[in-house]
Amino acid sequence: MRLTRRAVLAGLGGIGLAGAGARPPNDPDVVVVGAGSAGLAAATTLQARGVSVVVLEAMDRIGGRAFTDSTTFGAPFDVGCAWLHKADHNPYTDYARANGFQLQAHEYDLEKVFLGPQSVEAALVNDAEEAMSEAISAAPSDIPASLVADVSTPIGEAAGDYLGALDMAVDLDELSTFDYGAADDLAPNFLCAQGFGSIVAHRGRGLPVRLSTPVRAIRWGGPGATVETDAGAIRTRAVVVTASTGVLASGAIRFTPDLPVATQDAVADIPMGMLAKIPLLMDSRRFGLEPFTDLMLARRGRRDLYFLCYPFATDLMIGFVGGDLGWELSAAGEAAAIDFAKQGLVEMFGSDAARQVVKGGLTPWASNPWTRGAYAAASPGRFASREALGQPVGDRIFFAGEALAGGLIQTCGGAWLSGERTALAVAATLAA
Repeated sequence: MRLTRRAVLAGLGGIGLAGAGARPPNDPDVVVVGAGSAGLAAATTLQARGVSVVVLEAMDRIGGRAFTDSTTFGAPFDVGCAWLHKADHNPYTDYARANGFQLQAHEYDLEKVFLGPQSVEAALVNDAEEAMSEAISAAPSDIPASLVADVSTPIGEAAGDYLGALDMAVDLDELSTFDYGAADDLAPNFLCAQGFGSIVAHRGRGLPVRLSTPVRAIRWGGPGATVETDAGAIRTRAVVVTASTGVLASGAIRFTPDLPVATQDAVADIPMGMLAKIPLLMDSRRFGLEPFTDLMLARRGRRDLYFLCYPFATDLMIGFVGGDLGWELSAAGEAAAIDFAKQGLVEMFGSDAARQVVKGGLTPWASNPWTRGAYAAASPGRFASREALGQPVGDRIFFAGEALAGGLIQTCGGAWLSGERTALAVAATLAA
């Protein structure tokens, strides 16, 4: 069956370094904006080629949207990315194994599905999703996936929500058929007992990162570029920008001169989608569910809720909501999101289910000013904008990140590979 797509390092005194002994140069050859997966890969690759580099990170930790919280629920919880997708080609898989991280193969075909309070065969939704995936991928033009997806039945609607909002982070009417069709099959998929964010944080140790240092402006009108921060300006020969398209679209980083119109249009054409998690810490009763059960509550009107149940035998049921619903609940706030998830449990397992929730949470990617969304999805008709965004500007400004990860768009491993490719291009340009 074709599977469809889808340790905090504290700042040291205001400007932190992501590793003891890391001493960023004052005027490096390259400045990398952002210490997420792509930024860490770019810095690692440039250093290996003898190019001096400094990474500027707005948050007080490295990892970006890869972050494992091990305190709130008494067990590792991946606030951002969790699955090591396409694990046999993922740049984190061998690293994780070599450094003692525990990986567990886990695909996400649904195992238990409720249509409202009624349990139905999960295979019906999985089969409908497979057929829908094939139809979308075969579309001859770049149109909204909703125009080729059959959601006329409750099963079809559930499949569409699982494929779109709960995987690609946008509803089918906002999903580009070409964007979806160009994405790789992500199997095999692994989860990490210590959290994927912990792997990323471990791999970024010792790199020359200045934490809590948001970039405010990049001036690139003359030779080289000047990167402006609250801690001062840094002169450099080239800049690798790994900020999300949401951050770029917000104008949080001012470019002087303005970026070319083609680049600005590309940013606008690849907006951020939303996949929010609602983790619930449960008591010892488990509704008869085994660890790692993939569970979906499907409601009419795109109000679906997916749970990854009790991964690694923890007491967590991790709820997911995506697309417009993900944005809506993120705007409503944590209490409203927890109530939504509790109500879902009640619909599936009865009125006593909500009392089994010890506490809950809501991931903050919608409100985080340094992410402004979960991951990027090209708008229908705008798939070519991904290539346009990947074009260097003046041989001084280069872009990298999950939005530019080719077949591995929207993945942490893809972001690393994008940062690596971009860094090689920068090194070649500087050597020319």
